[in-house]
Amino acid sequence: MEIPVVWSVVLLVAAVWNLVVWPQFWRRVTRDPRARDESGRATRFYTVHAVLVGVSVVLALLVGVVGVLGLLG
Repeated sequence: MEIPVVWSVVLLVAAVWNLVVWPQFWRRVTRDPRARDESGRATRFYTVHAVLVGVSVVLALLVGVVGVLGLLG
């Protein structure tokens, strides 16, 4: 894969940033009182954020792989 080194580094930085930020956000979501109802079941708030975090982490991993492949070239 031929990507300029600068862009590969940008992709790696973006991947690392997302892998640092989203898990921290997830911890805050799970502690939020809106995440569970009175019975302890997950709410839509929890579900929407679970999907958001899950997709973001998967995209971060894919972007990281592309960045590494660009560096290996």
